[in-house]
Amino acid sequence: MQQNARIAVIKGDGIGVDVADATLAVVSAVLDRVGLPGLNIDEIAAGAGYFRDTGRDIEPGGEERAAESDAIFMGAIGLPSVRHADGTEISPHLRLRDRFELYAGVRPVRAYPNAPQRLADPRAAGIDLVILRESTEGLFYSAAVHGRSQIIGDSEVRDTLRITRSICERLHRFGFRLAEKRKARGGKGLLTCVDKANVFASMAFFRKIFDEVRPEFPDIATGYNYVDAQALDLVRQPWAFDVLVTENMFGDILSDLAGGLVGGMGMASCAEIGDHHALFQPAHGSAPDIMGQDKANPLAAILSGALMLDYLADRTEFAAYADAAKLIDEAVMAGFSANRLRPMEFGGDMGTRAVTREVIDLIGESACA
Repeated sequence: MQQNARIAVIKGDGIGVDVADATLAVVSAVLDRVGLPGLNIDEIAAGAGYFRDTGRDIEPGGEERAAESDAIFMGAIGLPSVRHADGTEISPHLRLRDRFELYAGVRPVRAYPNAPQRLADPRAAGIDLVILRESTEGLFYSAAVHGRSQIIGDSEVRDTLRITRSICERLHRFGFRLAEKRKARGGKGLLTCVDKANVFASMAFFRKIFDEVRPEFPDIATGYNYVDAQALDLVRQPWAFDVLVTENMFGDILSDLAGGLVGGMGMASCAEIGDHHALFQPAHGSAPDIMGQDKANPLAAILSGALMLDYLADRTEFAAYADAAKLIDEAVMAGFSANRLRPMEFGGDMGTRAVTREVIDLIGESACA
């Protein structure tokens, strides 16, 4: 009998609540359509609102419960008006990344028919790449645990950029395996190392480890790009790339740029995967100004839910989730192709609830076809 996956859900702040609810509704519907039991949900209070009210960024025992789950799903975290004394945001998710070593930040970038495309070149309709952002160290190393930054009076602040062999070897192997998986589905079979190895010893080390791992994957082509040149190429020829592997801060910036090419952050799904844990969330912010107004585009969160099901499907007891993940992806593509998904984010007439209902309807049609 199919086992229920245990999912820790942190809805967070602002529209995080709206899009998390939308995702749970879609996941519940798709599991029902393929004849699987629903998820076992454990909701954990966390975020800037919780910090404002309690002085803590996550409820007592929340991290331990997240550790016991099969996966973590998060809506969005942060409120502009709620900060630490040093001006930084309330960021329990950064600590979760650090604690669970969620080193592989997977950011898919895919063009959809009838969704905004910022590039005039017709080849932009074929954009389909993944930015693999290392998510536990790099320049975010200091931010992951509050207090790692060195603050020298009111005259200087030093943040540490950290690159380790242990994380890099696992990250690069993850990138090569992801390129292999995409190649098996018709992808380019190309992994590009994005760094600044011409200037920083840390980035030269990042590339050195990439080169050491490369011979283990002879069927995958490789490329190299400095991060500034890669930013240019994401505007000039994004269709030429498949999987990009990069340092934390570089990946953060490039994935937002790439998301803008295919409609906006409302389409930016995200998986953060480690060896034993994984967290899934839309890459956008909490947008508290539109919370509860039925205006948020829930598709980034819904697609993140599909990534979660696909991740769980690698475990024998959840293998059947692969079909459910595929149904969500196909429903979103079919919805845009038929102009049945028209989010307000793109100037359309469909709010959060309408988009969610339409995706559920499309899943039902696909499952019954």
